[in-house]
Amino acid sequence: MRAEIMADLFGRSPSEEPEAGAALPRRGAAIGHKAGTQPLADRLRPQHLGDVRGQEHLLGPEGTLTRMLESGHLSSLILWGGPGCGKTTIAQLLAAQAGLFYTKISAVFSGVADLKKAFEEARRKAEATGRGTLLFVDEIHRFNRAQQDGFLPYVERGTVVLVGATTENPSFALNSALLSRCQVLVLHRLDDEALEQLLCRAEGEIGRTLPLTKEGRASLRAMADGDGRYLLNMVEQLLSLTKADTQPLTPEALARSLARRPVLYDKDRDEHYNLISALHKSLRGSDPDAALYWFARMLEGGEDPRYIARRLVRFASEDIGEADPTSLPLAQAGATAYERLGSPEGEVALAQVVVHLAVASKSNAVYKAYNQARALAKQTGSLMPPAHIRNAPTALMKELGYNKGYEYDHDYEDGVSGQNYFPEGMERVTLYEPVDRGFEKRIRERLDMLTQKRASRQS
Repeated sequence: MRAEIMADLFGRSPSEEPEAGAALPRRGAAIGHKAGTQPLADRLRPQHLGDVRGQEHLLGPEGTLTRMLESGHLSSLILWGGPGCGKTTIAQLLAAQAGLFYTKISAVFSGVADLKKAFEEARRKAEATGRGTLLFVDEIHRFNRAQQDGFLPYVERGTVVLVGATTENPSFALNSALLSRCQVLVLHRLDDEALEQLLCRAEGEIGRTLPLTKEGRASLRAMADGDGRYLLNMVEQLLSLTKADTQPLTPEALARSLARRPVLYDKDRDEHYNLISALHKSLRGSDPDAALYWFARMLEGGEDPRYIARRLVRFASEDIGEADPTSLPLAQAGATAYERLGSPEGEVALAQVVVHLAVASKSNAVYKAYNQARALAKQTGSLMPPAHIRNAPTALMKELGYNKGYEYDHDYEDGVSGQNYFPEGMERVTLYEPVDRGFEKRIRERLDMLTQKRASRQS
């Protein structure tokens, strides 16, 4: 009877079911691929968690997943990382290590009906065998909010251990209810050492050394941009284009043979905000080299130069202000120059603005003063200006005292009368506090003189 149930659930006899905790079979062998046609990335897919490279913070001796497995309790997880860093592989191996059935669906091709079917299948398996199911959801961020809510009762009841994979920031892409029930784990892009280990494994699998110089080998790793799957795909392309006796390829020859991977950049999602933040903070930190690097990264990723130009204009006021008053008109001129010239000539003008803003003296005094003034305006409501600075275009206004006692500042020494310009009954407030850098150092000296002038009128 048990054999019949198992065959009904899984389409095979119990003897064909992989033993709990055993390593997964190679995918190619499972579906009948020959080694010659099975993709190299699939042939080299790790068979044990200890074989996964580049994620030691999760799978090392003190890694998060290592400790979780040792405790005997696997929580629902969200694996957040770029393409080719091992999300799918880790999910498969976690299921094998924890003795769970493994079911995979993709949010790109699946809907509510597929989810219901997966949950029902997991429930039937648990009742028939006592074993749970790890449900791996690839691209989980592509499910809408209502679909994401559909996971909640099944995760809470333990019907499935949910492992979702996403390349998008979970804070933006997933709803808070689902996030509160899952642990978010960040997977790192593969570093140079991990990519080199992967190349060595590939050479062992194919039985020959790649025809690359030392510099060409480094260039191949750089072209992968942290994506292990893409690296192995390029290895296959390289093998199809070269023979065993091919002279080792230099970076230049390699570039002619293989297309460089486009820079990972999404103009309206997490990476967009990460890079503009990096540019802004590099400018604020007065580092022209780093600022130019992030500026170029955004352009290479396809960012609209007009967006960068707008941010540079904002930076000129927010972080430089009166410390270098030339910065704002220069930023505006750079934006105008780009509009006149277009790409790529206009981007040079923006690069000049980037360098100028980075090396300019910095002050956020105007920005801070503006924010304080707004807060004060909301707090004080509708206080009227003092009568002596109100306009008096009519006889009635003059009779009411408008403009009476106003002192024309140009008639005084230094062009300052020292009168009060705040509302009557309101104490004077200092909002603008210039710094002792750049042009604002001179402004501070003048403000100190003005303060003394006002004080002398009151004494």
